[in-house]
Amino acid sequence: MGSPLGISRQRVPEISRTSSAETSRARGIARPALRQSNLRQSNLGQSNLGQPKSGLPILPSIGPLLECIRISPMHKLFSWMAGPWQQRWRSAQRRAGLPSGWAPLIASGLGFAGLAGLAGGCDRPPVPSAGTQASTQASTQGMVWIAGGEFSMGSDARLAQADERPAHPVRVDGFWMDSTEVTNAQFRKFVEATGFVTDAERPPDLAALMAQVPPGTPPPPAELLVPGSLVFTPPQAPGQPWWEWRAAANWRRPEGPASDLSGKDDHPVVHVSWRDASAYAGWAGKRLPTEAEWEFAARGGLHAAPFVWGDQKDDLGTRMNTWQGQFPTVRERGDGYADTSPVGSFPPNGYGLYDVAGNVWEWVADWYRPDTYPRRAGGGVVVNPTGPTSSFDPDEPYSPKRVCRGGSYLCSDNYCTGYRPSARMKSSPDTSLAHTGFRCVRDQG
Repeated sequence: MGSPLGISRQRVPEISRTSSAETSRARGIARPALRQSNLRQSNLGQSNLGQPKSGLPILPSIGPLLECIRISPMHKLFSWMAGPWQQRWRSAQRRAGLPSGWAPLIASGLGFAGLAGLAGGCDRPPVPSAGTQASTQASTQGMVWIAGGEFSMGSDARLAQADERPAHPVRVDGFWMDSTEVTNAQFRKFVEATGFVTDAERPPDLAALMAQVPPGTPPPPAELLVPGSLVFTPPQAPGQPWWEWRAAANWRRPEGPASDLSGKDDHPVVHVSWRDASAYAGWAGKRLPTEAEWEFAARGGLHAAPFVWGDQKDDLGTRMNTWQGQFPTVRERGDGYADTSPVGSFPPNGYGLYDVAGNVWEWVADWYRPDTYPRRAGGGVVVNPTGPTSSFDPDEPYSPKRVCRGGSYLCSDNYCTGYRPSARMKSSPDTSLAHTGFRCVRDQG
C-alpha cells in the first residue's frame, strides 16, 4: 500500500517499455512542462524504486494536475516542500539534458501532492462515524438497468491515447447504474446520516508528510497544515498556474470559504476523493462501477463509436457540459455553464444515462495501469474484468492511481478529449478536485 502521498514502499513491477510521454495525456496530466523539454522520458522505466534508469531522482507524486496544470508554487507549503529536492534536480538535470528552468518548477509541484493527499491512508475508504448504519434506501430508484453484453472496450481511433489501446472484446453481466452523477443533495444526506468527513475536510497529517521528504527537513509551520482542495482558476496571462490549492475548499464550499452550495443541490458533488466516493457507495448499498461496466454503459449500445451519441462530432455545446472556447484562457458559455451543470441538463445516451460525457470526471473501481489493455489482448473475450490487482503509472511511479472516466467541464475541443467513452484518466485515491465526482452501480438482486 502506498503512503498518503502516494509513495509506495514496495518494488514497482517492470512493465512494457512504453514511453511515459505517450501516456502523458493530451488532456494534460501533470506533464506539459516535461513534454517541452528534451528529457528522454522513455528511459524512466525502472526495476527498482531507488535506481531510475534515467538517472533522475524519482520525485513523489505531483498529483493528478489535470487539464494541463502548470506546476508552480502557489502556497508557502509548496515552497517548503520544494526546497529539499532542488539541489538533487539541479545536478540530475545536467545528466538528463533537462533545461535548467524546469528544475525548481518541477520540484515545486511536490506541494500539490503534499496537500492533496495527506489526509489518510491512500486507498482505504474512510469509515463513517461509529454507530451509523448503511442506508436503508438501497433501492433502484433513480437507476437504469443495463442489461449487459459484449462490446469492444478501448479504441484504436486516431484520437485514442496509448492506454486506450488496443480495442479488445469484453463482456459484462447486467447491473443497475445511477442515471446521473451523485448530487450535492444526495451526498449531504449521507453526511448528515453518518457524520462522514471527506478527505478535503481533513487536515494534512504531519507525520505522513514528513515521511515523504529527505531526513533532516524541518517541518512546515503548523498554520499551513489546513484542510483544502484544488480549484481551477483560469490564467490571466500565459505561464500562470491553472489550479490553485485553496484552503477550506471542499464539497460544501467548492470555490473556497467564500462559496457555498446555494442553488446547486442538483449539481454533481465535487471535491470528493475515491475514498469518499467508495464510502458513500457502501452506505447507499451500492458500489463504484468497474471500468468495463462504466464504458459499456456510457456507449449506450453503440458499437465502437467515438462519442457517446454516435460518430458525428456535432456541436459539443448542445451535447454535454465541456469547455467552450480556447482552453484555458477563453471561456465562451456556449453550453450555458461556467463550471458544473445540474445533472440531466443535456440529452441522455442510448441507455438513458446523463452526463457520461462532460460535467465531471467520475471515479470507477479499478486500479490504473497503462498496460492493462495490451495484457488482455489476444486472449479472447474478457468476462467481467475488475482491473489489475495493483497500480503502476510510469509518469509517477511512486503514486498508486485509480481510474476516472467521462471527462469534465474543463475538457475542450482544442486541448482535452476526455469526454470520449474510451478515454481514461487516473488519480490517487485520496485526491479531491473541483471537477471530479462519481456515480454508483448496484448488482441485480
